[in-house]
Amino acid sequence: MRNLYLFLLIPLLWLTACTGGPGYDGYVVPVYVGPGVGLGTIIAVVVSWSRNKSILWAIIHGILGWFYVIYALLVPKK
Repeated sequence: MRNLYLFLLIPLLWLTACTGGPGYDGYVVPVYVGPGVGLGTIIAVVVSWSRNKSILWAIIHGILGWFYVIYALLVPKK
């Protein structure tokens, strides 16, 4: 019985979250996300420094972020 409640409750919560719920007038408060250093940037810089020992490459790979982290995982160090 508990599984049935979860089976019905989860789609209901998801639908409410997506539509705004009852009384939703369509206005969304804008949220400002400022620039910053993310986790992907930090990991990319650390991995780049440990592989290349170059500040220039660390900066470039920090800009690329998660793309470089995935690349470093897939391509072995020479």
